[in-house]
Amino acid sequence: MSLSFKKTYTFAVVSTLYITLFSTSLVGILLFIFGTFSWQFCVIFSFFIAIFSFFVLQYRVEHFIYRRVKKIYDDVSLLDSTTLTSQSITTDMATLTREVKKFATDKKLEIENLKVREEYRREFMGNVSHELKTPLFTVQGYLSTLIDGAMKDKELRKKYLGRAEKGVERLIYIVEDLDMISKLEMGQLNLEYSEFNLLELIQNVFDLLEMNADKKNIILMFDRKYNKAINVVADQEKIQQTLTNLIINSIKYGKENGTTEVTIEDLVKNKIIVRIRDNGEGIEKQYIPRLFERFFRVDKSGARSEGGSGLGLSIVKHIIEGHNEKIYVESEFGKGSEFSFTLEKVK
Repeated sequence: MSLSFKKTYTFAVVSTLYITLFSTSLVGILLFIFGTFSWQFCVIFSFFIAIFSFFVLQYRVEHFIYRRVKKIYDDVSLLDSTTLTSQSITTDMATLTREVKKFATDKKLEIENLKVREEYRREFMGNVSHELKTPLFTVQGYLSTLIDGAMKDKELRKKYLGRAEKGVERLIYIVEDLDMISKLEMGQLNLEYSEFNLLELIQNVFDLLEMNADKKNIILMFDRKYNKAINVVADQEKIQQTLTNLIINSIKYGKENGTTEVTIEDLVKNKIIVRIRDNGEGIEKQYIPRLFERFFRVDKSGARSEGGSGLGLSIVKHIIEGHNEKIYVESEFGKGSEFSFTLEKVK
């Protein structure tokens, strides 16, 4: 570390003035008492005492401060050797105060971030264990029952094996989503861009999810009839997964005899926005900022009964942001929700 003094000699000048005035006055009084008073002597004396006092004070104070300030830098640099050890040591108290405050603020923010990450990690591990535990115990229960004697009953055996298979399918579904979200968060999203008709892709998703919607008598529909193709540039498979996840959510949390409506609108230049709107139960405002977190559920018990991995919206967010696009959510509790995202239209 190098020493960097602030050259403002205010303290030394003021102190020198006091010492000079006191010393000169004392000498003048003594000379007057002994009858040898001389103005010339007093002026010369005051000049030399001022010069001597100033340099002694400046030198001593700077090194006095330096030793103590250096100790502060040394102590603090043990905590962060990369940011402080390369800096010069300042003896300016205002600058030093700002630097230490900034260091303390940065460390506080770092500690808070670590606490948030630790809490997030703990919550994530708890959610993963819960999501995997439920189907695992289900499969184990049915298989144990069959081993304990139910195997002989053909009808019961078929029924239990079918339920065990559903548990295994749910496990595979969760593991596949976990694998995908891990790759997405590590930046391993390999997009294969192509031009395709977005209307046809949405209709294909409608056809795939028609049976799911029929169970709750929900109508999957466009907001109007589109006479021309809407061609976009994106990864078709990933956009299909995005639409599938969003429409499954609208069905899952939608009201019976309700609707899921898709709207496509032009934005600025070559951008369009896709809106997926339902008239379901909606989402309370305090939960909206956390919707895209892994495993976050507004109604944990109800959501789990509906199935799903709890990773759908998080995957959607990563896919859309991987396309350098934006995703939005608007919701009014009790009236429904709207998820929307942008895409690049073919010029």
